[in-house]
Amino acid sequence: MRSFTYERAKTPQQAAAAVAGTPGGKFIAGGTNLLDLMKLEIETPVHLVDVQDVGLDRIEPTEAGGLRIGALVSNTALSADARVMRDYAVLTRAIQAGASGQLRNKATTGGNLLQRTRCPYFYDTNMPCNKRDPGAGCAAKDGYSRQLGVIGISESCIATYPGDMAVALRVLDAVVETIDADGETRSIPIADFHSLWGDTPHIENVLADGEMITAVTLPRPLGGKHIYHKVRDRRSYAFALVSVAAVIQPDGTGRVAFGGMAPKPWRVAAAEAALPQGAAAVAARAFADAQPTDHNRYKISLAERTLAGVLAEARS
Repeated sequence: MRSFTYERAKTPQQAAAAVAGTPGGKFIAGGTNLLDLMKLEIETPVHLVDVQDVGLDRIEPTEAGGLRIGALVSNTALSADARVMRDYAVLTRAIQAGASGQLRNKATTGGNLLQRTRCPYFYDTNMPCNKRDPGAGCAAKDGYSRQLGVIGISESCIATYPGDMAVALRVLDAVVETIDADGETRSIPIADFHSLWGDTPHIENVLADGEMITAVTLPRPLGGKHIYHKVRDRRSYAFALVSVAAVIQPDGTGRVAFGGMAPKPWRVAAAEAALPQGAAAVAARAFADAQPTDHNRYKISLAERTLAGVLAEARS
């Protein structure tokens, strides 16, 4: 790990200003992903701004009838909140399908959205990776790509977004709130937050330099059955090969998003319209533009079968 300086901010704007004013600065909260990457010298920040004291650790009702989740609310606290368990159960289930209890105790809502891919070629600094070193090339393209993306990918990168929580947030139409160094705030729909790789896979989201997540807002509850199914190589502490987050209404309509398939949680309106027709019709529309490799072609049929299980559970 390379040397760095450190400070502890007292307000969100102070934290944003500290990062924006220091080239190579980074926010740190739980540090469950960033510290690992620093040890491998994949991330090499020269200055860390600790945001644990800025007061964003509450879950509060909104005037619109939803919930506002502070960026520093831990994954454990969020998944165990009675309002979330009752009205947004897909979120509870997605979070609890994620990392170990110890990691969920430290991981934060804002940090979870910013976690970086687990592509093995990204983690291996001996291999070329456009995400780690823009312009270096993508070793995964001609390598072993069983765990990697099938849609929304590019010639520059076939990595996937690794998280579970964001897949549920995508189904719920959550909104990400931010602040910058000047105190300016903005609200970003979760659908627009993560970037497709294109020619710039090192740019993973729409945040500007120094812009800090302050909260995630959930709209009014949707009702219906909330289901999250995750398929992985082992039952505990593994990232999704395929995951499905769904909210299904009694008439068979609903919402569905897929994880483990793309650079961002994958949700397609035309596919959702086909939910009453069954999983095959949904998958055909959701992955119509898929570009799988020989190693990960199985993911498309696996996503269909996983969704079939979700729909069967919704009918039970």
